[in-house]
Amino acid sequence: MILKTGLKAARFPITERLTLRHIAIPYFCGESSTTGMKNSIYLFLLVLLASCNGGDTGGNDGGVSVPDPPKTVSYSIVKTYPHDTSSFTQGLLVYKGELYEGTGLEGRSKLMKVDMQTGKALQQISLDTKYFGEGVTILNDTVYQLTWQNKVVFAYTLKDFKKIKEFRIDTDGWGLTTNGKELIVSDGTSNLYYYEPSTFRLLRTQAVTEGGSLSYNLNELEYIDGFIYANQYQAPYIFKIDPGSGYIVAKTDLTEMWNRVKSIDPEADVPNGIAYDTATKKIYITGKLWPELYEVQFSQ
Repeated sequence: MILKTGLKAARFPITERLTLRHIAIPYFCGESSTTGMKNSIYLFLLVLLASCNGGDTGGNDGGVSVPDPPKTVSYSIVKTYPHDTSSFTQGLLVYKGELYEGTGLEGRSKLMKVDMQTGKALQQISLDTKYFGEGVTILNDTVYQLTWQNKVVFAYTLKDFKKIKEFRIDTDGWGLTTNGKELIVSDGTSNLYYYEPSTFRLLRTQAVTEGGSLSYNLNELEYIDGFIYANQYQAPYIFKIDPGSGYIVAKTDLTEMWNRVKSIDPEADVPNGIAYDTATKKIYITGKLWPELYEVQFSQ
């Protein structure tokens, strides 16, 4: 059992292993043989593997190769900003130069527009106490906010956070972002779900893999220059995901940042929150109950 928060437990599926390598066995490697077809399947396969693959079943010949492990990407902190330590950060984004944040926990879940310089809310609404707020994103001046296990998504006007729609989904809600056309949701598994914004109709599901194995605990999401970035819940990692293949192509370890935060405030929780300003190309990172928000630069 893994805890989603210190107050409420969440059940995670056992991490599955996805094997992408398949051995393609050609028909006799050459000419057909009536005698060979009468042999037992077991001996037949042994002969073929030995003659066609040199007895090596671990190579890439004749099959789909396992993707390389993700490359390691380092980061540097460019600037530090204050962050409200009462904010259990579930979603973070920059839209038209303004910082927006969604927070969680029943009775404490909010949607906020935040002054980055002070960390204080400029505008906010509170969710009904029965809802546990999760990821947020904005598309075409409409704000979308997930809930965790309530199976409800809220849509608001950007100007005044007036709720205009509620949608139902069949999964838990964790992270939320957009590629400019679709809404992309994580639910704490290895899956990403693509939804139609106007109806929240599920369009497709994509598995995310790391070096040939299914990933897990995908959490807060951000779409940056054609890639999906994701926090891994309860871990210090940010994944860079190729949306075409679902492969994790790069990985950043935030352990040093996390240790810094905990030295400032021992009550700080896990890293969670990635925001990207498309105009300035700046990336921001924070976490649940963190005292600071960081502008960071990733290595190439």
